[in-house]
Amino acid sequence: MKLPNITILDEKDKRLHQKSEDVVFPLSKEDKQMIKDMIDYLTMSQIEEEREKYDLRAGMGLSAVQVGVMKRIFVIVEETEPEKFKNYIVINPKILSHSEEQIFVGEGEGCLSVNREVDGIVPRYARMTVKAQDMDGHPYEIRVREDISIAFQHEIDHLNGILFVDKIDPKNPYKNQKNMREI
Repeated sequence: MKLPNITILDEKDKRLHQKSEDVVFPLSKEDKQMIKDMIDYLTMSQIEEEREKYDLRAGMGLSAVQVGVMKRIFVIVEETEPEKFKNYIVINPKILSHSEEQIFVGEGEGCLSVNREVDGIVPRYARMTVKAQDMDGHPYEIRVREDISIAFQHEIDHLNGILFVDKIDPKNPYKNQKNMREI
């Protein structure tokens, strides 16, 4: 696999704090290529040999804004078994419903745009239903749970100009932890 030619923006880049625009269909050739490149990058970042070869940080989600494109597109690459992946391509997402139960990532969330250790937890919904469009513009609904629900919320935040570090209370980074379930 060849490393795609994408540059991931650092958290200091002001574009990461801007709201992305809705996507108009049909997708351009450039948008289709960007989606393929983001999926390839994330897949390679999760394969140890590729990660070491190209000095990549492991990631499972990437939004268009993180590669400098201000469109409401994100991809998630989930490793379902060793070196077997399920890809989610999400365009113009809207959260239709979510659980009351909240969860958080025990070791803390990470982000390919945040190149530092961050203490604290980010409250996330344990389950949600999202309406989105596929690459052809066809609408679909998807119910996500646990780590995929967290990944969807993390990427939707990106599309709204929010980084996970913005959601951590600087005075009390573990605030309300006892009211949530750790995963």
